[in-house]
Amino acid sequence: MEWDTKERFYRHFQVSVATLREKISQLHTIAAVGGERQDAIENVLNGITRLSNEVADAADYVPAYDRRLYSDEIKALKEQLDEATAAFAPKIRFRFKPRAPGAGSTNAGSSASDPRRLNPTTATPASNSTGDGASTTSTGAEAEAKDAVGSLPAIGSSSGSKDYHDEIARPAGAGTEQEGGGIRRPSFSAARTITLSDHTKLHILLPPSASRATAAGALTNLTRCVVDMSVPTIRRNAPFASLTLKDISGCVIVAGQVDGPVHVTGLKDSKVVVTARQVRIHECENVDFYLHVMSRPIIEDCKGVRFTPAPETYLTDKERQETNLYDQVDDFKWLKATPSPNWSLVPEEEIIRDETWSETLSGTANLGVERILKVFGVGKAPQMS
Repeated sequence: MEWDTKERFYRHFQVSVATLREKISQLHTIAAVGGERQDAIENVLNGITRLSNEVADAADYVPAYDRRLYSDEIKALKEQLDEATAAFAPKIRFRFKPRAPGAGSTNAGSSASDPRRLNPTTATPASNSTGDGASTTSTGAEAEAKDAVGSLPAIGSSSGSKDYHDEIARPAGAGTEQEGGGIRRPSFSAARTITLSDHTKLHILLPPSASRATAAGALTNLTRCVVDMSVPTIRRNAPFASLTLKDISGCVIVAGQVDGPVHVTGLKDSKVVVTARQVRIHECENVDFYLHVMSRPIIEDCKGVRFTPAPETYLTDKERQETNLYDQVDDFKWLKATPSPNWSLVPEEEIIRDETWSETLSGTANLGVERILKVFGVGKAPQMS
């Protein structure tokens, strides 16, 4: 009974997290006029608070380790929301700090009329002019902070935060860093989490700079895409704390390394590579999972999912020494004593070789998305063994 309670809470939590992530990813599509966007932000904030309270209330039957994982995911949600709302902030305009008149200056009027200087009333709207022409503010420390060089926005970002969704979706030749027929390499250098959503027919490779943003990851609503996140998570030793894959169709996904749980929901006709502590798979069909996992994979409401070990090229030396439980799958919707018909192992002759993964996805082969998908056999239903 306790196991059922924990499992029900787990499912509820993951559905709630996925829903909140989806709402956050859609904030940029909501108009700011009439307070609509602010209402949506408040709705997400309330959802995060409610979920945090539910985790606290579940302390009686949820182990401490699981509560820590839940707390980490809630923290990542907050960071994702902060990142999204920062992108909506007004642009910060550079302005020189007006120099206060010195003791040896001439009259204040000539100083104020000097065309080389900014008008203090323009530079600091909250300023109040004194009788001697000097400028004072009621929040001098605040003005000091605003004018400090350190408060300037990062290069390439108008508000200190980039809209990576629009950057990735921008057509080839429109200013994105692309090569090999349209490879996107979003830096995520100004982000704390990685979110890729609502993309079609894109080849996305995360560069080393994305290692700063692996507090959590979420890939949602992708169709016929190729995504490789191995460089920041494996090569740069910055694994995700948790990862969500949801509503993905006809894709090749190298998710990289995850220190915590991976939650997979609604995938179809795809190939997925991931190394993780825990993998839970829901409502997936015709998907091949190349796994390295520390605990037994769990599937539910799945059909035609297959498993095989993760390619050696995506494993660390430590993982090569660990026991991989990729083939110890538990089907929560199959309670009979006979083996579940909903999953199987990938036949030896169909396993994709290590060199195919590394050479095809690296971008050096200069292949388009459709050719890569064809190489990996995406688009045709796999044969169950």
